Amino acid sequence: MAKKEQENTEEKAPKKAKKAPVETAEAVETPAAEGAQSEAAEKPKKAKKAKGEAKEAVASKKDAKALADKKAKQAKKHALVKQFGKRGGAIREGLDVNKTYTLEQAVKEVKARAKAKFDETVEISLNLGIDPNDTNNVVRGVVPMPNGLGKKVTVAVFAKGPKAEEAKKAGADIVGEADLADQITAGKVNFDLCIATPDMMGVVGKVAKILGPKGLMPNPKLGTVTMDVANAVKVAKSGQVEFRAEKAGIVHAGVGKASFDEKALLQNIKTFIAAVNKAKPQTSKGAYIKRAAISTSQGVGLKLDVADITAILKAEAA
Repeated sequence: MAKKEQENTEEKAPKKAKKAPVETAEAVETPAAEGAQSEAAEKPKKAKKAKGEAKEAVASKKDAKALADKKAKQAKKHALVKQFGKRGGAIREGLDVNKTYTLEQAVKEVKARAKAKFDETVEISLNLGIDPNDTNNVVRGVVPMPNGLGKKVTVAVFAKGPKAEEAKKAGADIVGEADLADQITAGKVNFDLCIATPDMMGVVGKVAKILGPKGLMPNPKLGTVTMDVANAVKVAKSGQVEFRAEKAGIVHAGVGKASFDEKALLQNIKTFIAAVNKAKPQTSKGAYIKRAAISTSQGVGLKLDVADITAILKAEAA
């Protein structure tokens, strides 16, 4: 009976409610959270895209600049060809003719731009601070080139007896007395330099009007009137440069060939400049070498930096 009542009591007791499942943070996602996650995921992609666009913009600017530079270069080249012709334009391309160059820079440029079909002569011009109308301001001299001139020099000598033999042994091409004067009178002036012994100047004087205008008249100041004909011939054959200031106070001379290496050309040019500087008249005041330029026979002239030349002269004198 007691057992039955106990069973009835259990049946009447209400059943406990089942616990609702616990929802974790991972399981529950609000719309705001979903948006934040999506934005975080898109951020690296946007940054990468922006970086790519920036690179494209820079590349585009570079391409535009390169194209503009190319067009400007082509236009300049066309203008040079129109003004100086195809060859003249080519040797001037990329060259700043208004700039002043050091001697080393100028030699390098003129060598690189010597495009003629023959071996061009490298020439130098010096504008001197002298009064060419003043007889006390005469600048004249002769200087042997340490590396020659790159060409065969034909030498004629007025001499007789033993001196004539000395000249022949030294390598003179033409040796004579009155007979040589007759050849010159007949128009056969087939030599580059003329030497004479002092006792032959009477004969040489008869053809002075022919030799003088050609710059071939023997002169004791230039070492071409001498008793030491053997040495004079050897020096002439090795390559020497005679210089003289013109009416405008300009000294101009060939100092080698474009085929010479840079070192040889530099040595020749420095030797020439030093010789001209040494010939400075005592009456000359102020700057002596005012301007300078070098070029090849058919090339463009390049202005030299006078300060650089002054430094070279000081170094050579030291």
